[in-house]
Amino acid sequence: MTIIAQARLSLEDPHDCTDGSDTLTVFHALYDTLVRRVGQDFVPHLAQRWTVSDDARTWTFHLEPGVTFHDGTPCDAAAVAASLARMAREDKGYTLGAPAVWRQYLGGAVITAPDALTLTVTLQAPMADLLDVLEQGFIVAPSAFAALDAGDHSQQVGSGPYRLDSMTADRLTASRVEGHFAGTPANPVMTWTRVPDPAARLALLEQEGTSAVHCWVTRVPSPAIIYLLNAARGPLRDARVRRALSLAVDRDALIADLVAGAARPLYGFVSPHHYGAGDGAGAALDRDMARHLLAEAGHAEGLILDVDCPTRLPDEAERLTAALGAQLAQVGVTLRVFVHPEREAYAHMVRRKEIRDLCVFDSSPMSTYRVLYEKIDSRVAGAWWQGYANPAIETLIDQGRVTTDRAARAAIWRDAYRLLQDDPAWLTLYNPLRVIGLAGEHPDFAMPADGVIDVARLPALPED
Repeated sequence: MTIIAQARLSLEDPHDCTDGSDTLTVFHALYDTLVRRVGQDFVPHLAQRWTVSDDARTWTFHLEPGVTFHDGTPCDAAAVAASLARMAREDKGYTLGAPAVWRQYLGGAVITAPDALTLTVTLQAPMADLLDVLEQGFIVAPSAFAALDAGDHSQQVGSGPYRLDSMTADRLTASRVEGHFAGTPANPVMTWTRVPDPAARLALLEQEGTSAVHCWVTRVPSPAIIYLLNAARGPLRDARVRRALSLAVDRDALIADLVAGAARPLYGFVSPHHYGAGDGAGAALDRDMARHLLAEAGHAEGLILDVDCPTRLPDEAERLTAALGAQLAQVGVTLRVFVHPEREAYAHMVRRKEIRDLCVFDSSPMSTYRVLYEKIDSRVAGAWWQGYANPAIETLIDQGRVTTDRAARAAIWRDAYRLLQDDPAWLTLYNPLRVIGLAGEHPDFAMPADGVIDVARLPALPED
């Protein structure tokens, strides 16, 4: 068997939203989705092809024939429709602090199966970026629904390239499905094991009998370390103050001091790997301009901001806030820090929009549209929205959601990126680098754009 050692190993309901790469790598092994993300685009998977109406509301998917779930039942259009309907339930799609993530997009949709290989999804509202959601729309065997609804997460029954064999709190083993429609994986048995300590993971990779040659791969994944800014009340309602904070920060210094260089500066609201990301430098260090903007906003004599800070997620949150405070002091901004040890309670506080002036957080979705819709659009006032409003941005969101031409829509998102550089919704800092080691020499291997290990497409690795 081939072993993947990772920091966390926790399988929940596949229809609950997660951005945890350690969980997603297992889900993508056990389950199929209609489409797969490759770079900034999507390729067929369970759906051989699809069409979308001019108004971006009606999507028609033509499915792979002959696919079965691991329990032998057919993975046909009716089963796919049942999974999507379950995703849209109000009690599903839960992520830390935010319920019903998928219902925002699939709620009220008419999902039908005209025949065994055709699926039609008619949305209540246009969404040209629906594939961003369906890329995490894991298709679960309906036979497992009752167990999952009862909280039995050992019942993971999909149609993916690997079939679950056993699962404990610290170890999960799955065997490949011979003749899987997307190709038979190179490694016959995969075992995921929980090894929280990174030094222990490295030692496991280097132990005698695996290999002395390693291929190190780094990639900027989607999570971004940011501070959400309270634009509903207080001094950060003023766009000049928000931009001044952004201009006052030396991101390279933070990365060097806090994460030993294992991150890349984030100068916009999404990473460079996001679809439609721009390349502006509106957040470049300029403390003279920061002081000018603060003085123009009436804070020439200094400004005190209250910041909420968790003790984990990100794990460096307290050290980061201290380092940020030292940098902002150079432009006359003082941070008063309020620490929150209960991370889930902290997330609920943020969702209820009870933050002080700013708070440490992350922005995780790989979908540019989801970030705009869930976190920036004031008309939606989503779970993580904190009072920001910009009519020009919202006009672009409206244009993008009905623009089915992918290149044209990317140009719209680049316009939004540019506007958000001049009027930032958050204080963006950096994208952590995800680093993995592979036993053996694999010069052609590359990590996916979202930083999630795709075990079905790993090269053949040494077995334990």
